[in-house]
Amino acid sequence: MAFELTGLEGKVAVVTGAGRMRSIGREISIALARAGCDVVVTGTGRSPNRYPDDEKAAGWRDIDSVADEIRALGRRALPIVMDVADEQQAQDCIDRTVQELGRIDFLVNNAAAARGEDRVPIVDMDVAQFDLVLRVKLRGGFLMSRAYAREMLKHERPGAIVNISSVAGKRMGPNTTAYSASNAGIQAISSGMSGELGPHGIRVNTICPGAIDTARMMDIPRDRWDQIAANNPMRRVSDGTDIANMAVFLCSDQGNWINGQAINVDGGSMTAH
Repeated sequence: MAFELTGLEGKVAVVTGAGRMRSIGREISIALARAGCDVVVTGTGRSPNRYPDDEKAAGWRDIDSVADEIRALGRRALPIVMDVADEQQAQDCIDRTVQELGRIDFLVNNAAAARGEDRVPIVDMDVAQFDLVLRVKLRGGFLMSRAYAREMLKHERPGAIVNISSVAGKRMGPNTTAYSASNAGIQAISSGMSGELGPHGIRVNTICPGAIDTARMMDIPRDRWDQIAANNPMRRVSDGTDIANMAVFLCSDQGNWINGQAINVDGGSMTAH
């Protein structure tokens, strides 16, 4: 008999930051739908003039396109435009999920600020850039998790939170101060919540991706990607499907004794933490 993941059929998952065509959020949303979940996908409501060329060529429609893909798999989808770092919008997202889909089981905090002017030495860091990076990843992850946990505890229902961080939150390299801090912070929040929510059957884990070739990393030249792949023990980078596979496993029954972990999914580029 083939090994199968269980505990996913008919469940409802919320995935934040899921609107880009080449993205971890989209891959996680589709993987959860394939596993049997109905999925809420959130995005910021990007203007089409901000779409990269490949999205424009494909006629991409952000979270609406992801929702269509989920429905094509026979699952329900609910696209929500929101700011995860706004307290009321975070609560409204959870409330609307329950109202329209009947329940909530899993939360994947994937939303993050786009790469930009934060990748500079700290002496050149603009305060607004620093605040933006931490606002989306850290404040947003906290607010979404708090709203989710309150709903779950109200019904004493088991579930799972999966926070998407980065190995950068462990490496903490130069010129990535804000990004590293936001990812280290979400790992700390995950660790604390795992002890608080674990007794109620709610598992909280963090996935720390390595090099993922997505639209978010478009500023990296192709020859640099070749170098990154050559330096990885597995001799490749990921397109996000590897992260999606781990997220689905952590939500499944088979992952139900994994709690409070920050798991590197990076082909072995980071082995010390």
